[in-house]
Amino acid sequence: MTPATRSAGLLAAGALLLTSGCAALSDDSGSSASGSDSGKVQVAAAFYPLEFVAERVAGDLAEVTPLTKPGVEPHDLELSINQTAALQSADLILTEHGFQPAVDDAVEQDVKGDVVDVEKVVELRPAEEGGDEHAEEEAEGHAEEEDHGEFDPHFWHDPLLMAQYAEGVRDALAKADPDNAETYEANAKSLTEDLTKVDEEFKTGLAQCKIKEVVVSHDAFTYLDKYGVEFEPIAGLTPDAEPNPAQLAKIGEQAKEHGVTTIFSERLVSTALADTLADDLGLKTAVLDPIEGLSADTEGEDYLSLMRQNLDALKAANGCQ
Repeated sequence: MTPATRSAGLLAAGALLLTSGCAALSDDSGSSASGSDSGKVQVAAAFYPLEFVAERVAGDLAEVTPLTKPGVEPHDLELSINQTAALQSADLILTEHGFQPAVDDAVEQDVKGDVVDVEKVVELRPAEEGGDEHAEEEAEGHAEEEDHGEFDPHFWHDPLLMAQYAEGVRDALAKADPDNAETYEANAKSLTEDLTKVDEEFKTGLAQCKIKEVVVSHDAFTYLDKYGVEFEPIAGLTPDAEPNPAQLAKIGEQAKEHGVTTIFSERLVSTALADTLADDLGLKTAVLDPIEGLSADTEGEDYLSLMRQNLDALKAANGCQ
């Protein structure tokens, strides 16, 4: 083999390896993980509420890659090679520190894009600040099983905080793509109007309820207590933070005392605890969606429709006029 022939062979092999490497980073549709060839702003959104904000504010000017697919419980997310590549190449990364450790770890590595972290944009409430006088005791009971730090991460149940986060996304998109800043501004304004309307619907819908207590699967709903209802979680801030028998007994006693009619389970996680408690107390069960992610049942829904479904469920269970 002549030197020229050998060099040509090496170049061909190198090209094949490069092509194979790119294919390894493609998604199921065969497009590249970063989608950078489109010329659009590349956004990686850690979980569904952040994805929803990104899609509404960016419109068709960005490609939004959701890191948490429908049907996956976001707390349990483990990043694939494709998802890690999307993070590393994204222009913007939307995340909430402490909510998904796998995403936190990846962001601490080599990412080139700006990070729009919820806790830097939104005023989160302290984790120990629950919906009733038992919140501190519940927090102590689950302390060893949770890793969300000092703040409750479930801010999206307050539509006005979602609007606040949308402003941060708007500003980051305008920085990445200044030519379209006015469009991002208009889109964020439209989203804020929709979120404000949902906020008003909750204020009106829960203003006069016969029952104020709500028993839910896990401690994901305390931002809703601004509307006058109180949430008693069966589990802690994460769905797998299970209570002990004494805590379950106390929840049952409170449910009877406050005239609770319904024990709420949720999508994406087991309904066993809620079902068992409801059976023991002779109560009904219903679904209250924490909207942490979409499921097979809700892929056709969005944040706004799921919030309204939750409002209807609360009104039915609590005798609200």
